[in-house]
Amino acid sequence: MQPKIIFLGTGGARIVVAKQFRATGGIIIQYDNDQLHIDPGPGSLVRARQFDINLEKNTVILVSHNHLDHCNDMNAVIDVMTKGGIIKRGVLIGNKTVLKGLKDEYPYLTNHHAKCLQKVIVAEAGKRIKLNEINIIPTKAKHDDPNTVGFRIITPKFTLGYTSDTEYFRGMDKEYKGCDIMIINNLRAFGKKYKGHLSSTETVKLLQKVKPKLAIIQHFGMTMLKANPVYEAREIQKQTKVQTIAATDGIHIDPISYSAKSGQKTLSAY
Repeated sequence: MQPKIIFLGTGGARIVVAKQFRATGGIIIQYDNDQLHIDPGPGSLVRARQFDINLEKNTVILVSHNHLDHCNDMNAVIDVMTKGGIIKRGVLIGNKTVLKGLKDEYPYLTNHHAKCLQKVIVAEAGKRIKLNEINIIPTKAKHDDPNTVGFRIITPKFTLGYTSDTEYFRGMDKEYKGCDIMIINNLRAFGKKYKGHLSSTETVKLLQKVKPKLAIIQHFGMTMLKANPVYEAREIQKQTKVQTIAATDGIHIDPISYSAKSGQKTLSAY
């Protein structure tokens, strides 16, 4: 299939999730015969239907941490892609908390749905996972869930970084070295710093060091929606000189256009 990045939602934080001011169905990455689904939050199945994505084609699910806006629909998506377990297929890559739980929390993955899959892999920062032509490297993060990870997804044609939820930390840029595209969970607007998350201020710091060809901000809380993500993206681009867009629900992006190998600069369906 033609490589694409499709946003089944761009919302984050309690009020936005509860009111669905922005959808929270996660992110789809399509590459050749693989379809990756990152952080399937509430409404994944509904949004997939709305945006004409067939979740039965999912081959990989990536879950960064155990907050509901990132993992709530994980088991439901597994049910769809395995036809309720009739067909044993697919790979789940999830952080330790989601798969194994913590002292005071059960895992989010049910025993039944684990058995529906061909493979379940615990995502550990820096530990490379190879699936067909795609290499996935979980990245460090600093968030409420102590096992939170982001992801660096390396294909023969482009490299994509996804920060997940994290606050800025020293050396963060090294986790995303060589990324053509950065998807950044930019929860808050400039000057609205919040523990465990990135605001536009920290996004600027990250992009000035990583210098991707394209930055996509998403996972917006109420302060971002009030500030207007489009205006925030423009200011981020102005300060970093990195092309920056504010994702919208259902947007399709052609990652090949931003590959270091192609050198092109076009957006698909924006």
